[in-house]
Amino acid sequence: MTKTRVKTLPLDTILDGDCVEAMQALPEASVDLIFADPPYNLQLKGELHRPDNSKVDAVDDAWDQFGSFGAYDRFTRNWLAAAKRLLKPDGAIWVIGSYHNVFRLGAELQNQGFWILNDVVWRKSNPMPNFRGKRLTNAHETLIWASKSEGAKYTFNYEALKALNEGIQMRSDWVLPICTGHERLKDAKGDKAHPTQKPESLLHRVILGTTNPGDVVLDPFFGTGTTGAVAKMLGRSFIGIEREAAYREVAKRRLDKVRKFDKSALEVSTSKRAEPRVPFGQLVERGMLRPGETLVSPRGKAAKVRADGTLVADDIKGSIHQVGAALEGAPSCNGWTYWHTKIDGKNVPIDVFRQQIRSEM
Repeated sequence: MTKTRVKTLPLDTILDGDCVEAMQALPEASVDLIFADPPYNLQLKGELHRPDNSKVDAVDDAWDQFGSFGAYDRFTRNWLAAAKRLLKPDGAIWVIGSYHNVFRLGAELQNQGFWILNDVVWRKSNPMPNFRGKRLTNAHETLIWASKSEGAKYTFNYEALKALNEGIQMRSDWVLPICTGHERLKDAKGDKAHPTQKPESLLHRVILGTTNPGDVVLDPFFGTGTTGAVAKMLGRSFIGIEREAAYREVAKRRLDKVRKFDKSALEVSTSKRAEPRVPFGQLVERGMLRPGETLVSPRGKAAKVRADGTLVADDIKGSIHQVGAALEGAPSCNGWTYWHTKIDGKNVPIDVFRQQIRSEM
């Protein structure tokens, strides 16, 4: 039975209970991004041991056990339907899985009308070895990034991810270590608090690249709270759903220690296409450039400014881009950087005026 729906989002909260019921109780179209790390359905048939006969701490918890593929598919169908209802029209979802379940996740995403944008291979730089020696070492997991529908205007901070990658376009294969050392959370006995805790570096890329400060990120399989911890650090709000009390307790302690970055640190590199559009004619209207004033190119070609915000050079008339391209015999031209004017005796690109107007917006 669906719970009574709340009218406001329980931001920065860990909800107790079944993920489908909890999502159905939240307001429709209220979440910007969902990151989901659902059960893998590993289908383990017994204990796994190392060559020295010591037991491997594998994923054998009750939450990862399903009676059949059909049961797992029904579970997947139900939680994805609840997740889609929660997403805003331009929202997006990330799901992560192994070879045991990721293909079933991808098929159901498409069945429900999500639009797959990318799959990302998380290549583990320090994977767990294959102890039996009967298969390849499983050294990666797959993430699927999808918008709510085809044509949705999802968030993608391309320039920020490029800057994170030292100025090189971010690829769809991410080499990152698994969770170890100080980042690996332990329980009161000193054992792993959660068998599949994800590294913060993985969530940092996801949240930095596909949300903006102030956005709401929901994780329906919250575990020990990696999604919430990174969201909080990056100035996003989070909602976690977790039915296991032990995981909720670990996550709460973790989140209490997380410090938000200051506002200036949350600003990221943006694409120039995302900046406000400034028509060249606005420079003329505001008197930054006058009709009849001459603009010059780096190679000394000249054009005069016209009252309607176009240029004229000999018999060529048009926009700052069209005239520049015609003079250079090129298919296109960025007139903002091509054309220069004199300021204090020095030739400077007219883009300085555009940036001045943008700073006032």
